[in-house]
Amino acid sequence: MKALVIDDSRVMRRIVSGILNGAGFDTVEAGDGREALDQLEAHPDVVLCCIDWNMPVMTGFEFVVEARKRQEWRDITLMMVTTEGEHDQIVRALAAGAHEYVIKPFTPEIMLDKLELLGLLDPAVQA
Repeated sequence: MKALVIDDSRVMRRIVSGILNGAGFDTVEAGDGREALDQLEAHPDVVLCCIDWNMPVMTGFEFVVEARKRQEWRDITLMMVTTEGEHDQIVRALAAGAHEYVIKPFTPEIMLDKLELLGLLDPAVQA
């Protein structure tokens, strides 16, 4: 399975990619929402996007809204991975089409639990 990691921090992209790679995902990365849309065009086999909220050019929230407009991307699982923990922002992201929300800082176990909850990870992988 292929995952797209979207974050303006190269370090955070590497951390999230490392967790996903360890769980069996092949990852591609993008530094903002606009670049992420281009990556989705180039990689139609993406099944999961991990998205930061605060990024230049196009925010993670704007990315979610744009991605949900495209019929061919509606089956992609969208998971926000961000420092934004305000209840209103979580509600907005979920209402716009995000499936899950992880607040930074997080542990690998939290990410793996969310992937399992979303049906993207075999529980045996965590054992």
